[in-house]
Amino acid sequence: MTEEPIPEFANPLASIPATGRIMALDLGTKTIGVAISDGMRYSATPLETIRRTKFTQDAERLIQLIGENQIAAIILGLPLNMDGSEGPRVQSTRAFARNLAQKTALPIAFWDERLSTSAVTRMMIEADLRRDRRAEVVDKLAASYILQGALDRLRL
Repeated sequence: MTEEPIPEFANPLASIPATGRIMALDLGTKTIGVAISDGMRYSATPLETIRRTKFTQDAERLIQLIGENQIAAIILGLPLNMDGSEGPRVQSTRAFARNLAQKTALPIAFWDERLSTSAVTRMMIEADLRRDRRAEVVDKLAASYILQGALDRLRL
C-alpha cells in the first residue's frame, strides 16, 4: 500500500522561512491591522492599524514597515466562512495577496482567522476597555491573535 502525498494546503505555513521576523495582516474593508513577531518567534505584538485608502498607498506603508522591522515573511488572515467555505472576503484577501506579491519578494502565507476579531473583542470587553478604545485597537489586536496562532503552529 502506497502512502498518498500530503496536499500542499495541509501546511499553510510551508512557505515561511525557518528564521526571521514575521508580519501578520488582518484585512478589513476600512483598515489593515498589523502585527509582528519577535526575532525568536515566541510572541506576536500589535504594531499599528492602517486606515485603508488606495492599494498603492496601503502597500507603500506595508513595505515601509517591512523594511523598518526586518520582516522575513507575511501572513494574511484568511476570513473563511464558519463552515470552512470561501466567500467574497476570501477572494478579496487573495487578490490583495496577489497584488502585494508584485511589490515584495517575501513569502506570503494565509492563516485561518475565523473568530479572531470576536475573540479579541471579547477579551477587550472583559478588560473593561471603552467602546471607542476597542474600535481603535481591534484590528491590530486581531492581527496579533492571527500571528500568535501561526507562531504556535510553527513551533510544533
